[in-house]
Amino acid sequence: MQYNFDETIDRRDTGSVKWHYSDDTIPLWVADMDFKAALPILDSVQRVVDHGILGYTKPTDALYDAIINWHSNRYGLDLTQDNILFSPGVVPSLALMMQIFTETGDAVLVNDPIYTPFMTKVKQNKRTLVMSALKEVDGKYQLDLKDIEAKIIEHKVKLYLLCNPHNPGGRVWTRDELEALLMICKKHDVAIVSDEIHQDLTLSGHTFTPFLTLAEGYAHKVVSLTSMTKTFNVAGIKGSMIFAKDETLLKKISQQQNLNDEYELNLFAYTVMQSAYEHGGEWLEQVLAYIEKNIEITIDFLVGHLPDIKVMRPEASYLIWLDCSAYAQDDQALYDKLRAAKVELNSGIKYGREGHLKMRINVACPEALLREGLNRVYAAFSGGV
Repeated sequence: MQYNFDETIDRRDTGSVKWHYSDDTIPLWVADMDFKAALPILDSVQRVVDHGILGYTKPTDALYDAIINWHSNRYGLDLTQDNILFSPGVVPSLALMMQIFTETGDAVLVNDPIYTPFMTKVKQNKRTLVMSALKEVDGKYQLDLKDIEAKIIEHKVKLYLLCNPHNPGGRVWTRDELEALLMICKKHDVAIVSDEIHQDLTLSGHTFTPFLTLAEGYAHKVVSLTSMTKTFNVAGIKGSMIFAKDETLLKKISQQQNLNDEYELNLFAYTVMQSAYEHGGEWLEQVLAYIEKNIEITIDFLVGHLPDIKVMRPEASYLIWLDCSAYAQDDQALYDKLRAAKVELNSGIKYGREGHLKMRINVACPEALLREGLNRVYAAFSGGV
């Protein structure tokens, strides 16, 4: 069927995190989409409601098969049921992995900039946060492998938290980059946890490589985290997966999950996960085409109207990283300038020092709403507010 992503759906007064305003502010920030979920997903939820019994639920063989087939067919990642554990979310899993691979005070390495919970969870778990700045080369980020290895040696790093595809920069790390990173981590016995939640939103011309496909011989130190929530715009239904290949590691993770009581999902999460992976491919193909069009609209608008904003073209997802340093000297002033124009973007400084005077814009919304939001960005920076 053909989906209508131009449809405007009023999300105010629904408890929406994104649409929390009492005025007509346009939110182009938090990473969910303003699009209805795929019809097969909505139908599967309706079937559960119609059945009428919302009891205790466990994952079925059909659910495992849906996950296994999706990742095998799309990415060549071979999984069995034993390789898959369930978690309420990727962020709780990040915290869990610190309990698995580190002790209090141990050093955990992340890149800068990075999705904020990578930093907060390290600190909240009383680990030592070590950051390696990404290098910007020809308008896109690269891993600074020399700096990464130097930081690993200096701080005796035990765990590397990787974000692939990268949030907020939108990089899809290549196989060569990942292999080089793996070589460094193996050399220094550093565990690698790869957050791959944006994997299915990889854009045209780029190829996503699951880290576990490279982990042969080092599987006892590699874990991947992913979810259906970003892919299919179902973040309000909590649920994610932990993938690992080593039997001993899987047992350790499972035992820690039982201690934390974080190993079960609810009925709706299992239902949505299965229907998404079985029948959501058509919706995903269409939404990616729409997102790619919105990315082009955004880049063309900024080049034409605000050429001093440096745009980092994403290789995955619907989030675009913007260098707005030509328009402000202070991060809070930059954010406030946009809010005064009744448009909200994510403040880049929340993603690390390298986010200074940068903003993250979410373009996963109807084109008309995006264009109005961009006009407000222009008004904010051109003195129109």
